[in-house]
Amino acid sequence: MPAKIVSELVQLARLARDGGLDLSQVSLRVKTDLLLSTPNPPANDVAAFIDLALAMIPTIDEATATILARKLAGWPGAPDPVLQALALRGGPVLAALLRHGMPTPAGTLEDLACEGAPAVAAGLAARPDLSVACVLMLAARDDVGIDLALMANAAAMLPRAALDLLLARARHRPAYAPLLLARADLTDAELAPLYLHARPQRRQSMREALRGLEALAPSARPAPPTPELLSGWVATAGEDREGAFGAIALHLGGGQALAQAMSRDLSRDMTAIALIAAGLRIEDATRFLIRLGDETAHSVERIFALVEAMRELEPAVALRLVRQISGETMPAASRRREHQPAMDPSGTPARAGAARPDNRSILDTVISKLGPRRSRG
Repeated sequence: MPAKIVSELVQLARLARDGGLDLSQVSLRVKTDLLLSTPNPPANDVAAFIDLALAMIPTIDEATATILARKLAGWPGAPDPVLQALALRGGPVLAALLRHGMPTPAGTLEDLACEGAPAVAAGLAARPDLSVACVLMLAARDDVGIDLALMANAAAMLPRAALDLLLARARHRPAYAPLLLARADLTDAELAPLYLHARPQRRQSMREALRGLEALAPSARPAPPTPELLSGWVATAGEDREGAFGAIALHLGGGQALAQAMSRDLSRDMTAIALIAAGLRIEDATRFLIRLGDETAHSVERIFALVEAMRELEPAVALRLVRQISGETMPAASRRREHQPAMDPSGTPARAGAARPDNRSILDTVISKLGPRRSRG
């Protein structure tokens, strides 16, 4: 018998002996562990387990039911009647079944992704076999718990539409950034909106990725500010900080979102990037940052760090960064006059969508008992 199961049985025995656990629940958990530890359990043992589980699952406490769901969900030999009885408990028990891989057809998963309770949908978001349709439905719900589970699920692909939603929310929900940055399936260019949350080495990779994009499709950049305009920005910075941010954003072709992004970032990394994007020399940008008169301006260490960061940026890359970090629309790229044949192989071929399986699982019965199904077209 595996050491983990032996350890659990010892713990259960101690709880039962001390009166900390109902003996009937101990019996069910012990029989579950014994069944799981047997490579090919006899049919009689399985039948006896089904009878015991069906009799007890409606009455056991939620913690015990959740433990059973976690153990049985991914076991290939789990009896369907027992899984169905657990699923009928709903809530955390159903969430545990989904999270730990209970076999479920795509159509049923989509129903739960669209209309399942938040806790159930969060459990579903952790499954490794999520379809693109399920991911899109889950991301569209705009629920923090679901989003966190989805981003932490490295096995689930994030289609562009879902990623855009999560990146937009990450601007106001700092907990999202580490999870997205940890994903190996996303490119540095895709994650550029999280530049301010990235470590120095990752920032360098993002800059290199954006340089590559800029080489392929140069951005339309504004002319550097005139000496008079620059003097106005510096003067305004000390008297009306928000007004100065708004003026820079306007010059870059942005709006309130860009101005607010500069205002929110108290490290002033965003402001430094925006100043380089506007075409300022590092000396002039530093003068503006000091003129702001905030905590960063009074820190020699921070000012030197910002100067070093600005030296690593070119205006074109900085412009792409401020647009992506703030969520502003990028300026139109300048077109190169190059002929591209209509049947050029670089075009994206049409791809047929995957057909949805017709077969349904034990969750069909569950959903019909838990509530109305989503209508299908």
